[in-house]
Amino acid sequence: MIRFARGHCDRLNVLICASDREHIPGEVRRQWLAATFPPESGINIQVFDYRESDFPNTSVSSREVSAIWSALFRQLFPDVQLLVTSEPYGDYVAAYMGIRHLAFDPGRQQVPVSATEIRRNISDYWSFLPDVVKPYFVQKVAILGTESTGKSTLAQYLAQTHRCTLVTEAGRDIVTNSTNCTLEQLYEIAREHARRIEQAQRGPHALVILDTDIHITQSYARYFFGQYLSISPEIRAVNRAQQYLYLTKDVPYHQDGTRLNETERNALDLSHRDTLKEYGILYTEIAGNWSERHRAASDIVAQLQRC
Repeated sequence: MIRFARGHCDRLNVLICASDREHIPGEVRRQWLAATFPPESGINIQVFDYRESDFPNTSVSSREVSAIWSALFRQLFPDVQLLVTSEPYGDYVAAYMGIRHLAFDPGRQQVPVSATEIRRNISDYWSFLPDVVKPYFVQKVAILGTESTGKSTLAQYLAQTHRCTLVTEAGRDIVTNSTNCTLEQLYEIAREHARRIEQAQRGPHALVILDTDIHITQSYARYFFGQYLSISPEIRAVNRAQQYLYLTKDVPYHQDGTRLNETERNALDLSHRDTLKEYGILYTEIAGNWSERHRAASDIVAQLQRC
């Protein structure tokens, strides 16, 4: 609708009306539009925050409600000559303002879905969301645990079973042997893993599975170097997950030549748990044999998808 309107005027004002009862702040919505329509596009984007006790909000087109809002619109935009909407109330508002109304796709033929439907079931309508909006709604599940507990195998299983996007572990690509890493390599892992998450959460699925996360990288820094990494708020934010699954070490230890020995692996498990506690991360333990782990984790992911 915005692109349509821009093609019918010299200057376009887009007003985001955000009530005190809405869940998504008006400023967040403004940032989405600003990223989609930069200043050179000739579009002025504004936010009007209001209380529904002061301004009525109704999904039904009403002359009485339109009269109240048209007075506000005329005050905010005294020089406008054209109103573009996709609702019947556009005729009422334009008439009160003494300007022309141009309706855009009132039958919803071009985009056969409403914002209400999208909010009601984000995953089913994921493809309708612009990439800039997806990170706000994406759900992330982080698979955590010490070495040789099946994190990567479980992450791959969940991604395939539940049609999720998988973020693979960056550490294995940067550090080939756990017994020999540097602090700079851990910083590189943190940056690369965040980059992968950022890319994945703008991808084709509303659910993203993370094979380890920043807290595990922090635990390695603490375990090997006695200090945490200095991580930017952006990296912390992109790593934030809705669900953390921690794999216990009660499975056979497998040494593939690139891992810590079993004693060190068990000590690292304690470091991971201490780190998660310090950062206030609550997690669900996943125990048992391989089949039991897959089944328990799959049930949790399925429940998250239903929410």
